[in-house]
Amino acid sequence: MSNLLFVLLDGAEDDPCPQLGGKKPIEVAEMPFLESKVTHRYRTTGRGYTQLFLNEFFTGHPPEIGRAALEAYGLGLPIDDPKRVAYRLSPARLGDGMVHWCYHNEDFADELQECIMSHMDLLEPYNPAIKFFVEGRSVLTMESDTVPETPAPPVDAPEIKIDGPLGQLIDAVASEMDGITVYPWGCSRAGRQYPAWPGLRDLTSISDSPTSLGVCSSLGFTKVELVYDLEERFPIAREALKHGDVFLHIDEVDEYSHQKDPFKKKAVLERTDELMAEYFADADRIIYFADHGTSCVTGEHIVRDTPVWTTFDLGAEEGSTITLDRLVPSIIAHR
Repeated sequence: MSNLLFVLLDGAEDDPCPQLGGKKPIEVAEMPFLESKVTHRYRTTGRGYTQLFLNEFFTGHPPEIGRAALEAYGLGLPIDDPKRVAYRLSPARLGDGMVHWCYHNEDFADELQECIMSHMDLLEPYNPAIKFFVEGRSVLTMESDTVPETPAPPVDAPEIKIDGPLGQLIDAVASEMDGITVYPWGCSRAGRQYPAWPGLRDLTSISDSPTSLGVCSSLGFTKVELVYDLEERFPIAREALKHGDVFLHIDEVDEYSHQKDPFKKKAVLERTDELMAEYFADADRIIYFADHGTSCVTGEHIVRDTPVWTTFDLGAEEGSTITLDRLVPSIIAHR
């Protein structure tokens, strides 16, 4: 297979973890497929969030579309009308004037979703549209005159009160769920998008994250697959690679870092390697990369240079840093 397979190990960089003898999960994970097949090693310039990285990765430019609007594109929600605002809603516990972000939501995600939907009538005059995804997260779009500026995860922060009906919905959910509710961030309208690098072939995007799918959708990559189960992404990617380039996102690596669980992070890296060996042993144009680090010690993102591993020579010195705005052109030139 000569088409390009981009594999994003989201947040793969890390801090040294005391539970792993002072090493990083990526350093102790047993990944024989990567070690034996993906032999060219480079670095690139990381960014603080996935959408910042991917937009520059695919276009050479930072995004001019906010996080929530990109996710609305990824979920197929209406956002192009200039009257509409998108809100990323993440589970949080509100109390003592603080927003405490929640990352272990499996026990209450269904109840949270039901509670939100029971209060959606508050937003009805503003033509709301909402879709839920992993563990109680959601994206909402509706008509609004203002775009609130609010703190973003993963760091807990002082609460900024949300005015109007959306604030009423947030408070009503918190009242019914002992302080657990959703809190908006990345709020934005649709904006300008830059064209993707020429030379990418009919790219298919596969992820459980509307963030990455939204970047790809906004770039005109119309083959977008929202697949929550890790194992199910690989056969879909295998089939798509027969027909064009593929972007395969392993978001769980980042998720387990936010949970401060280096053992889960190590395990998902190892399972990814097993699945790569099962489905892509005959692929000869594989690019592994990371967008940023995510610390299993603090649960926070780490902005630093990140690894790029390829099965083919990119024409740069081994171990050197290829800046993010030149990485995909280098890949295309040597494909």
